[in-house]
Amino acid sequence: MQKAYVHSSFGGPEVEHFADLPVPVPGPGQLLVAVRAAGVNPVDWKRRSGRRPAGAPAVVLPAVMGGEAAGEVAAVGPGVTGFAVGDAVLGGPFAGGYAEYTLLAAAAAVRKPPEVSWTDAAVLPIAAATGYGAVRQLALPPGATLLITGVGGGVGVAAAQVAVHLGLSVVGSCAEDKRGAVEALGVAHVASGPGLAARVRAAAPAGIDGVLDLVGGDVLHEVAGLPAGPGRLVSGADREAVRALGGAPVGPVRDPELLGAVVELVRTGALDPMVTRVVPFARAAEAVRAVEGGHTLGKVVLEMPPAPDARVPEIPPVSG
Repeated sequence: MQKAYVHSSFGGPEVEHFADLPVPVPGPGQLLVAVRAAGVNPVDWKRRSGRRPAGAPAVVLPAVMGGEAAGEVAAVGPGVTGFAVGDAVLGGPFAGGYAEYTLLAAAAAVRKPPEVSWTDAAVLPIAAATGYGAVRQLALPPGATLLITGVGGGVGVAAAQVAVHLGLSVVGSCAEDKRGAVEALGVAHVASGPGLAARVRAAAPAGIDGVLDLVGGDVLHEVAGLPAGPGRLVSGADREAVRALGGAPVGPVRDPELLGAVVELVRTGALDPMVTRVVPFARAAEAVRAVEGGHTLGKVVLEMPPAPDARVPEIPPVSG
């Protein structure tokens, strides 16, 4: 058995709890991974509350929370090549990352270089990959000006660094208490709140060439008219609204080539995932509440203690 943090029904924080679950057995093309760290994202509590995209598969309860993880391969499923027990990997798990063990698709897993810490690796599959993919999706030329709303969160700080790395000028909106941190990334900070579009125009008198929205709602509607030209508005927060406004949602990020590129940026020091809070697994509820509150700078990570030898699961050998 393994320890996992789950939600047993849909609702608020009261439906979350620890549970003892069987260690999953890797199927064809899968890796069983002993989790060392798991990223905490807004989508985790949104799924717990019952929100899921149209057409998404039904959730089997109790459901393990968490959409990104890094750890060591404990076993490989039939047909897997290129990975072996003991390899350090990261990716988006099938059945939740808030657990001592999880399953990754071998085809979507990426190796973790020694230069990248476990806690940094754990926040790359969703937050950093989304930020990187969104900037690439906009395809702005060097010298263009990009507005990022919600720049202080995990996706925003990654997107800002990627944009600066590509030669873009970045204007970013977030709360005043995050101003120093985002300005240190090379971002021209504007305060969030009513009147945002006017403040953005004042900060970028030459105009905004593209918008990456990470807030949605009224903020998205207010800034949607800033870029001059089609294809220059994307949102990672409000898929339906951005389409209605003539933009596009951030594209799929479960791409090993994209994730591998992000890992390389971290390895070389071009991208800091900005893990600002590391919480022991035993205090998982505290980590989720921090992210659910919506005011966290950077990324929150759950850190798992290495499993004692006595708890390493006995997985029957499999063959292709």
